[in-house]
Amino acid sequence: MSWINLLIAGFFEVFWATTLKLSHGFTKLGFSIATLIGLALSFYFLAKATKTMPISLSYPIWTGIGAVGSILVGVFLFKDNLSITTWIFVIMLIVGIIGIKVTSGH
Repeated sequence: MSWINLLIAGFFEVFWATTLKLSHGFTKLGFSIATLIGLALSFYFLAKATKTMPISLSYPIWTGIGAVGSILVGVFLFKDNLSITTWIFVIMLIVGIIGIKVTSGH
């Protein structure tokens, strides 16, 4: 169950980062509220995951999910343009997240 909580936390990490962008510096009330709710839920599920997972595993995976997810949202929703070099580093980040999971023994 801790892995499910961690994945949910990562989803809400991407959610709040996206709604933060859409809030335009907290000037749009609906998106500002959504940002705070997403932030709270992300931390809540991360806290649940860290009850049974080491922080050395859960935190980097949580931030990695948030980073990769936010990159994908930026590219597909906000039409961010990334260079080939940047994509290589995104792939390295994904490999690193998977590597942490696979070698953790959890």
